[in-house]
Amino acid sequence: MARNADRIATVVLWTVAIGIAAVFAWLLGDILRHGAGRISWDFLVTLPRDAGREGGLSSIIAATALILLVCMAASIPLGVGTAVLLSEFAGEGLFARLVRRSLDVLAGIPSIVFGLFGNAFFSKVLGMGFSILSGGLTLACMVLPILIRASEEGLRSAPREYRLGAAALGISRTSTLLHLLLPAAIPGLMVGFVLGLGRAIAETAALLFTSGYVDRMPASLFDSGRALTVHIYDLSMNVPGGDRSAYGAALVLIVLLLVINSTAWALAARWRDRRLTPG
Repeated sequence: MARNADRIATVVLWTVAIGIAAVFAWLLGDILRHGAGRISWDFLVTLPRDAGREGGLSSIIAATALILLVCMAASIPLGVGTAVLLSEFAGEGLFARLVRRSLDVLAGIPSIVFGLFGNAFFSKVLGMGFSILSGGLTLACMVLPILIRASEEGLRSAPREYRLGAAALGISRTSTLLHLLLPAAIPGLMVGFVLGLGRAIAETAALLFTSGYVDRMPASLFDSGRALTVHIYDLSMNVPGGDRSAYGAALVLIVLLLVINSTAWALAARWRDRRLTPG
C-alpha cells in the first residue's frame, strides 16, 4: 500500500514538473519566435523612437537598473538587519511573532496596493513625484518581507555548534554574528536577494504609480523613468504596432532574469564550497 502511494506521488510530481516545464518552454518559444528578430546591438544601445515602435531600449534599461539599485540599496541593509534582530535577539516572544505574522501578511499584498502607497507617501507626502527614487523605494517595501524571511531562515540554518562553541570560548554575540553566523548564512542570504530581485525586476503595477512612463534617458534619481516591464505593458496595450518591440523587450527581460539568477546561485555555491573546503 505504501509503495503504491509512493508511486502515485512520484507520478503526480513528475507530471506537475513536466507540465510546468512545458508551459515555460511554450512561453519562451513564443517570445523567441516573435522577439528574436528584434534583438540587435542597436536595440540595446539606442533610445526608443516613435513611442517605442522603433529605436532601442537604452534609456529603459538604464531606468530599470537605477530603480533596482535604489530598491536593493534600501532593502538589503534593512532586511538583513531585521532578520538578525528576529533570529538572534528577539527570540520567540510576542513581539517576534507579531513581526513575523505581519511580514507574512505583507508578502501576500497585491503589488498595486504597494503602488498606491508609494504614490501617496513617496511621490506626494515626501515630494518625490514620479521618479526613479520613488519607484525604487516602493519596490524596496515590496521585497522587504521576502528578503527578511529568507535571510532569517538563512541565519537559522547556520550550524548550532557555531553558537555553542563561540559561547564556550566567551566570544561576544556581536563577534559571533559578524565572523561566524553571517558568513555561514551567505547562501541563504543570496536566496533572499535573488527572490527579492526577481520580484522587483518583474514588477509593473507598483511602478505605474511611482516611477512613471517617461522613456527618455534619466539624468538623476529624481527623474521619471520607464522600467522594462512598464515599457512592455505600454507597447502591448497602448501603442498600435508595438507588439514586435514588446516581444523584443520581453526577451531582454527574461535574459536579464536568467543572468541575475544564475550569477547569484553561482556566487552562493562558490561561497558554500569555499566554506566547506579545508584550508
